Amino acid sequence: MNIVLGVGGGIAAYKAALLLRLFTESGHSVTVIPTTAALHFVGEPTWSALSGKPVQTDVWTHVEQVPHVRLGQQADLVVIAPATADLLARAAAGLADDLLTNTLLTARCPVVYAPAMHTEMWEHPATQANVETLIERGAHIVPPASGRLTGADTGPGRLPDPEEIFAVCRHLLEHGASPSAGEDSRRGAPAIRAATGTRPGPPARRTSSPRQQEPDYTGWHVLISAGGTREPLDPVRFLGNRSSGKQGFALAARAAARGALVKVVSANVSLPVPEGVEVIPVGTALEMQAAVEAQVGWADLVIMAAAVADFRPAAYAGSKIKKTHDPADPDAAPVIELVRNPDILAGLVQARGPAPRPVIVGFAAETGDADHSVLRLGEEKLARKGCDLLVVNEVGVDKTFGSDENTVHILRKVGAPVAAGPAGKDVIADAILDAARPLMG
Repeated sequence: MNIVLGVGGGIAAYKAALLLRLFTESGHSVTVIPTTAALHFVGEPTWSALSGKPVQTDVWTHVEQVPHVRLGQQADLVVIAPATADLLARAAAGLADDLLTNTLLTARCPVVYAPAMHTEMWEHPATQANVETLIERGAHIVPPASGRLTGADTGPGRLPDPEEIFAVCRHLLEHGASPSAGEDSRRGAPAIRAATGTRPGPPARRTSSPRQQEPDYTGWHVLISAGGTREPLDPVRFLGNRSSGKQGFALAARAAARGALVKVVSANVSLPVPEGVEVIPVGTALEMQAAVEAQVGWADLVIMAAAVADFRPAAYAGSKIKKTHDPADPDAAPVIELVRNPDILAGLVQARGPAPRPVIVGFAAETGDADHSVLRLGEEKLARKGCDLLVVNEVGVDKTFGSDENTVHILRKVGAPVAAGPAGKDVIADAILDAARPLMG
């Protein structure tokens, strides 16, 4: 297959070299078209050596071959990585001021953009409008990841891993773009508008059907946390958990279906964004705390369904932590010092005080132990946290995390627990919303 790899002028350009290697090692013929700015980050010799082809940025080199038309016409796939804010803007506007933008105008094959930039640039309405314009035209977007950016900044805007971009491209090369890709992309526009590092993926298998939509949440504002936080150890490792975010996203979908205005603070979730739901991406526990606290004043109901790390490394290693090679101690391993993360749920309850709003629902993912059942641990947590409801479920390697089904006990300050499941997570979501609705007034 003939692939055009466009490289924008961002610090993440070095990762495009890894993507190029994946393409060439898979037997594809790759033509690299960097922007002039990209060559400030990775030079022409690197691209030529890895691709085995000459590299140019302008339309005047080898003009007799008409490259500004030929490259796009002959391509089976065009992928732009990194797609900077400037490059997205020029592509959306249809500008043709260098070889890459000319190629984008002549290409009639699938086009994949992998945006990478600082969080503020990615979240700017102009960038979001440009991305939506490209989606309307049938382009495929691999949303940026959330994590460490240039310098000390963190947030959504990281170029996704080259392996992830390659997987999207391989799927398009193997299966092609659907004739209705433009229509599908338009349906996906809210996910990009809310765009946050949430990765698209297949819908969960429905194991039972939710009941008919009831508009009993019409006009209410519902804030939900979902997914699992990740605490960086070094540039390649993190402390994390097995949460998929399926239950949190099911809650968001059902609350929206019942008339609510819904926002989801999403930590490392690889699921489609439910229709009408705004997603706020985060990576770590501290980022989740900041995002939830920034939105809590908007909310009438807060459901803390995310699995938030209790601890984080006391220090972040700026380079990969290496194995030791001391012959006297071949089994030596580094000691990672941990510090506690804030208790977001308890903090929300304390900040609310005696006020009736927002109603606060916590989650307790428990494994039980030799002395306590899962339900007993949940009852102790409800008393300790002080939230209005606590949803308790048993978790483990083969339980709940990543599954399409769930079984929970909804604990209340007054009254017996409400059991729900085993059932699909959308049905569990309705049970939780049913239990919270009387507290809304």
